[in-house]
Amino acid sequence: MTAVKFYDPTGETYGIPTYPRRLAPEGLATRRQLRALGLRPNGQDVAAQVLWHGRRPSGSRTRPVRAAYLYRVDLAAPVRPMTPARQRAVAAMMRARRTCPDCRVTFPYVIPTSLGCCPGCAGAPAALAA
Repeated sequence: MTAVKFYDPTGETYGIPTYPRRLAPEGLATRRQLRALGLRPNGQDVAAQVLWHGRRPSGSRTRPVRAAYLYRVDLAAPVRPMTPARQRAVAAMMRARRTCPDCRVTFPYVIPTSLGCCPGCAGAPAALAA
C-alpha cells in the first residue's frame, strides 16, 4: 500500500493528529457533525484535523489545502435549548440586518453589507454623490 498524504496520527508533521478525508477514527466529529447529533464542542480543544486538497482557483497552478477540525464526541455537551429570551434576541438581530439605516424600511431579506443600505438607497443620486 502506498503512503497516504495527510496521514499523521501521531501529530509529528502537522502538530496535531492529522487524517485524510474519510479516514478519521471513530469518536471524532466536526462541528457540523456534532450539531447534527445535538451536541456542541463544550470548550474543548481541537483533538485532530482532516486535511485535503481543495479545488484549484482559475488561473492558479496550485490547489489549496483545506482543513476541518475534529472534536471528541465523548467530551461534547448537549446544545443549549432555545429560550424565549434568546429567540427574541435572535429576532432583534435579524431585524437589524434587514432594516436600511438610511430609509429605515425593514425588508424581507438581509441588506447586502457591500452596499451598506438597501438597493433603492444605494442607487439614488444622493447616495452616488456622497
